[in-house]
Amino acid sequence: MSKLLPNAAVAVADIADNAVIMAGGFGLCGIPENLILAVRDRGVKGLTFISNNAGVDDFGLGLLLRTRQVKKMISSYVGENKEFERQYMSGELEVELCPQGTLAERIRAGGAGIPAFFTPTGYGTVVANGKDVRWFDGRPYIMEHGLFADFAIIKAWRADRHGNLVYRATARNFNPMMATAARVTIAEVEELVDEIDPDHVHTPGIYVQRVIVGTHYEKRIEKRTVQE
Repeated sequence: MSKLLPNAAVAVADIADNAVIMAGGFGLCGIPENLILAVRDRGVKGLTFISNNAGVDDFGLGLLLRTRQVKKMISSYVGENKEFERQYMSGELEVELCPQGTLAERIRAGGAGIPAFFTPTGYGTVVANGKDVRWFDGRPYIMEHGLFADFAIIKAWRADRHGNLVYRATARNFNPMMATAARVTIAEVEELVDEIDPDHVHTPGIYVQRVIVGTHYEKRIEKRTVQE
């Protein structure tokens, strides 16, 4: 069965107000640029985003912060977005900061049907406030809950019409695990092919409900450093 849709607007047409959305990528690498724009243009409000970072002020999820469509962010690294900082400091935005490895594991756990797990990361810090603490082999661990979303918007390099995906390099950060942890996974890809060698598939199509071919990728670099 073909999962290919004509464009990003059609792919996100049933995302409603107050939805919980996972957005893949690492920094500005491997983010679903076209799907983020389509969510912005749809105008839905009160969104909760689960994403490693919040983009920058004028790109990525930063575009949705600017239009006040995001109610809550569950993230790890948010240091490149001044609008994020302003909204958080003024009480306009709810934020749940999570250590990066813990965030990845919470998403993986959600995709595996694991409701909670214990990790030593964050014990003795504000991360542990209000969380259950258990001791294993003489070491303290805090309980973290798995994450599951209404939608996952992810970016891959290549797909077939059945939704089998292949990622490139750093784009494999968060995208593959998010594909497993949502009721509806929407993948935007750079290339559509007739067939992918099963040994080369990173995300099997069983996890993907919709595929679109993206266009006009900027693929920005957050900070470009070159030799003088």
